[in-house]
Amino acid sequence: MQNYNYNRRSFIKTAGLLAGSAATIHLTANAGTWVSGSDHIKVALIGCGGRGTGAADQILNTGDNIRLVAMAEPFENRLEQSYNNLLQRHGKEKVVVPPEHRFTDLDGYKNAITLADVVLMASPPGFRPLHFEEAVAQGKHCFLEKPVAADVPGVHKVMELSKLADEKGLKVVVGHHLRFQPSCIQLVEQIHQGAIGQVLSMSSYFNSAGVWVRQRKPEMTEMEYQIWNWYYFNWLSGDHIVEQHVHNLDFINWIKGAHPVKAQGMGGREVRNGKEYGDIFDHHYVEFEYPDGSILNSQSRHIKGCWNNWTDVAQGTGGKMISDPGRQIATILDAKGKEIFKYRGDKDGSSHQKEQDVFIQKILKDEPINQAYDGAMSTMTAILGRMATYSGQMITWDEAFSSKQVLAPDKDVSLDTPPPTMPLENGYYPVPIPGLTRVI
Repeated sequence: MQNYNYNRRSFIKTAGLLAGSAATIHLTANAGTWVSGSDHIKVALIGCGGRGTGAADQILNTGDNIRLVAMAEPFENRLEQSYNNLLQRHGKEKVVVPPEHRFTDLDGYKNAITLADVVLMASPPGFRPLHFEEAVAQGKHCFLEKPVAADVPGVHKVMELSKLADEKGLKVVVGHHLRFQPSCIQLVEQIHQGAIGQVLSMSSYFNSAGVWVRQRKPEMTEMEYQIWNWYYFNWLSGDHIVEQHVHNLDFINWIKGAHPVKAQGMGGREVRNGKEYGDIFDHHYVEFEYPDGSILNSQSRHIKGCWNNWTDVAQGTGGKMISDPGRQIATILDAKGKEIFKYRGDKDGSSHQKEQDVFIQKILKDEPINQAYDGAMSTMTAILGRMATYSGQMITWDEAFSSKQVLAPDKDVSLDTPPPTMPLENGYYPVPIPGLTRVI
């Protein structure tokens, strides 16, 4: 339970600042002087896909003196599409990214960061620790999309950088937007106040039909193709238990004020067996055990035509909570099943917008916020689950946390570099085999 106070403090800070988050809209950057002596906060976007473009749109919504000044993305057509979408929404006064500030090399993030005060990091998660390292070294405020790494060494790097960011007074927000969603905040507050008694067991579900698949183009190098279709390569995404289900695991860690101590589970590729699905599973089931003995049963599945569900449930000695974050519904029942608390809908806008509102507010007021540690713990929880399903073994937190297995690059690579995972002679990629695959 060592992490309880840290997470509890994080919750209190987030809940308190959200109360005034609406006031951040249209704040002007009068709290300091920024890059090149400007009175505008300059933003760099690293990774120009859907989530990166969304984060840029949301941060531009936070105030009149926010400027997008640099973009980095290895695929020029995607960068230009993102640029044009943002230009159409916000105009040339706020989207000020000349061609020489649009970088399409894998190391272009360094130049983009140099031009900015604030960095939005939305590239594939395997690159997140590298990008965070550069931004902290340059003394820039950071938004890290979740997850914050794809392997254990990456988690350790983010934890170290979190401490350095604190020493430098940098503001760091992680894209766990549920921590900014009123329905989730109110549920956690109720549980921490004893609304359902001692939490004994939990269930988390992120079952869906899956996401996009991008087909290989003939002219692509292997590295280029894997980054293009990054979701399906473990070294880039961490598998969907890490890339997506991490939302649920972060929420449960928040409730418990702790991370699991061990996990065991099962998973595999039942339906998605094509070459285009790389080397990841299409389903995971994990049983996590927390320090107090409580159990989390966790499901994440990407298979079409099956039962879809994105909810979290916690059963306590005095009642039950149900979180439906997609519909922003929070429910608490007493021990007899009577509804005693209900939150339905959010009239104050999206939680993705709120996280950017809070981020800019903290920068302008020079107030501390650093979610990198919590983000690293949630990513590590998801990696622990992946290790359990890939290996079929019971794995303790300490065993997983000591792993030296490097999946993602720890230094810059190019689009011509052979990626860590290469296809076999038949064009398929080696897939983990429970009972045989070693993860430690």
